[in-house]
Amino acid sequence: MASNDVFVSTDWLAERLNAPDIVVVDGSWYLPAQARDPAADYAERRIPGAVRFDIDAVKDTKSDLPHMMPRPEVFAAAVGAMGIGDGMRIVVYDGLGLFSAPRVRWAFKTFGAKDVVILDGGFPKWQEEGRPIEEGPPRARAARSFTARLDHSAVADADDVARALSSASLQVVDARPAERFRGEAAEPRPGLRSGHMPGSLNLPSSALVANGRLKSPDAIAAAFAEAGVDLDRPIITSCGSGVSAAILSAALETIGKPGRAIYDGSWTEWGASDRPVATGPAKKG
Repeated sequence: MASNDVFVSTDWLAERLNAPDIVVVDGSWYLPAQARDPAADYAERRIPGAVRFDIDAVKDTKSDLPHMMPRPEVFAAAVGAMGIGDGMRIVVYDGLGLFSAPRVRWAFKTFGAKDVVILDGGFPKWQEEGRPIEEGPPRARAARSFTARLDHSAVADADDVARALSSASLQVVDARPAERFRGEAAEPRPGLRSGHMPGSLNLPSSALVANGRLKSPDAIAAAFAEAGVDLDRPIITSCGSGVSAAILSAALETIGKPGRAIYDGSWTEWGASDRPVATGPAKKG
């Protein structure tokens, strides 16, 4: 599937690959357990002309939390140096098909980029179809000017989440695997408690993805309903460190129910704090 507002097809990109107003971005990022090096992968093979966006480099370096959103001027300088400027159409992909690309798209959108889409199926689909691959040292792009204005409403912090949970004004939906949400499996990052935010709901991002692609709109809506989520009420998405939460947000957007915000610090922040933690399944309704 593909949505014109969120996804573009490999056919669409192949026809426009050399267009001067389009920039392709490799936004690959992997969990430690996946044992892959996104920088090395990019250096070896990529979609022709693609630039690399590293969420562990373009971040708030003053925060102890991983890949938190940086200040607007930091983001603007970084992406401008990549050759990404105002008015360009940005196409983001990742090496798993659909994992970290939604986070990169969300970052660009939150800093004011108007036209940012995800490549449906990502690099795996592009390769499977025998489309052009660039190898060797990447080509440098001329620097451009990118105007970054942070949409604060799209980024939730721990206090926002605590207020939402205490007042039930917003739903908080956690994209982590069910075992971690219930507190039955240890967190991959050391020093974090197991469990979830009391009152939050659980929809593992993996339930929305099949073979590196987002499932159908009907399947997405059904998965949210099964998780106890009311699609007509505002939603904050969360996960381990703000990456897979963006998969939920992208899925919501494709069915016309965009989420309110992403909790940037996610469980890495909450689980290391003294805020309340619950275990067991979510209490729906």
